Amino acid sequence: MTSTTDALSVLKGMYAAESAYFAAGGPGNTTFAPLAPFFSPDVVLHQADGLPYGGIWRGHEDMERFFAAMSATWEVFDLVEQSFLSETSPLVVLTHVHVRSRATGRELDFPILQTITVEDGYITEVRPFYWDTATIAAACTNYHSVDDRLPRS
Repeated sequence: MTSTTDALSVLKGMYAAESAYFAAGGPGNTTFAPLAPFFSPDVVLHQADGLPYGGIWRGHEDMERFFAAMSATWEVFDLVEQSFLSETSPLVVLTHVHVRSRATGRELDFPILQTITVEDGYITEVRPFYWDTATIAAACTNYHSVDDRLPRS
């Protein structure tokens, strides 16, 4: 069992490593190695299917591929503000992010609510919940929105 302080420390450490990873430019510019110690070898990440990096990601190899897919999707991925809404596992975190799509240059600001399970000092499960996956996915394509499917000029 991980104590409250330990769980928060693990999570805050992971977010710091994630921010550094994206700031360094992701794959090709940095490695997954600084992120790996925060995740259990059996970690499971559940991403919404409608996202460019949607699906279930399991273990360190999948997490490395996930972070590569995120880096391929977003030129900028800034954690603007975070609120830790729960201090026991599963932790609940509300994060406001600012992103810029590599494919289109479109920028978005949106919230992500995550439940994150920490056991024995490692993140074992992550479940992010996005407010509007359709808008996020549309920002990564040549369409104004999922509804209109009109090519951007």
